[in-house]
Amino acid sequence: MKRWLSKVWFVISLPCIFNLPLCFWQMHVLGAGILSMLIFVLVMLAGTCFFWPVKSREMVSLRVRMMAAGARFAWGGLYGMAAEILLIFLVYVRHTPGVVVLTVNLIFACVGCFSLLSAGVFLIIVTSRRLGIVRRLFMVLTMWIPVVNLVVLLYACRLVLEEYDFEQEKAALQKLRVDSDLCKTRYPLVMVHGVGFRDLRYFNYWGRIPRALKRNGASVYYGNQEAFGTIVYNAQDIKKRIHQVLEETGCKKVNIIAHSKGGLDARYAVSRLGMGPYVASLTTMNTPHRGCRFVDYACCLPEGLYRLVAACFDRTFSRFGDKNPDFYTATHQFSTKESELFNQQVPDVPGVYYQSYASKMKRPWSHLLLAVPYCMIKPLEGDNDGLVSITSAQWGEFQGVFSNSRTRGISHGDIIDLKREDYTGFDVVETYIQIVAKLKEKGF
Repeated sequence: MKRWLSKVWFVISLPCIFNLPLCFWQMHVLGAGILSMLIFVLVMLAGTCFFWPVKSREMVSLRVRMMAAGARFAWGGLYGMAAEILLIFLVYVRHTPGVVVLTVNLIFACVGCFSLLSAGVFLIIVTSRRLGIVRRLFMVLTMWIPVVNLVVLLYACRLVLEEYDFEQEKAALQKLRVDSDLCKTRYPLVMVHGVGFRDLRYFNYWGRIPRALKRNGASVYYGNQEAFGTIVYNAQDIKKRIHQVLEETGCKKVNIIAHSKGGLDARYAVSRLGMGPYVASLTTMNTPHRGCRFVDYACCLPEGLYRLVAACFDRTFSRFGDKNPDFYTATHQFSTKESELFNQQVPDVPGVYYQSYASKMKRPWSHLLLAVPYCMIKPLEGDNDGLVSITSAQWGEFQGVFSNSRTRGISHGDIIDLKREDYTGFDVVETYIQIVAKLKEKGF
């Protein structure tokens, strides 16, 4: 009931507030005193404060509430402008209140609409996650272009409302899962990152995923291997880390969830370094088990140029903590030829549950940094995530392909929540919760 009353009040009160000088003039003509005018203003403001913040079915964060308020402010500013144009034809033309009243009222209305609209745009740009950097820049650049700014703003408001509904559903789900053991697996989780990253303290490779898993009862640890170490070198780090986790928790085994090259590092540790008895399951996400066609093209570059680039990467990542970076070898291990040899030398270990997942982009512009490799892989191997084809990502029990309901798709980075963004039709955090929940169901 309150929601309907708020809409009715919104339609009636906003034009009155934006046209207070005109309302005062009309009340003065009708013989109302100053006290009546003050009471009118107080009623308008009190009603607006009471009905404005109505939209909330579940408890959501302050950021989300501010984002929703921004959309409502923007709509209010646009509605105020439309109402003002209508008043000009219905009131000013037929019942001219005088030049002074007309001028003051127009200035007051324009300032009010512009202020409300600006506040809404500012809140949307600052708080929304779905807009992304490109859309934010586009909003700022088109702010002063008539008609275009209106279309862009309406599009942004639609995205904001979709994000708000998504956050409400997530908040409701979290409320139902308070103190939940949904992800409390028998064995702790060891999350193994891919190439080019490290497990940093203040920037988590896995985004919001580990926190959500812990909230639902999981014990989460990290592989702590190097960013550009070779498979053999990183497997040694993973082996050490597994022993540390077992000693710390007192458990007999661990569950490994690995992304990209991390899946190859983990497979080598399990198969060739004797970690099979200590690993219950290995889940690989977008891992190039059969290589990456883009790397095949990259390996055709002049040897001197490739080694020069590799030396630059090695120097850079040695400063970030890599003890033995080897960009040249680590990247060459992604080639289809090297991968075929790797699969022959690294067989699956009986008793370890292997499963895999993949994702796919739907268009080259879904992820601009991956547009070129996506286009190179698409004609040869079909659907891919911008680096790894679906065929290459399949290993063990293949569980399926992640995408979303829009034309964007889910890229190699989206599957690990790299951008901390939510996409329509795909909840990356909930995806991992379900993956771990299924591991629990299987007794791992």
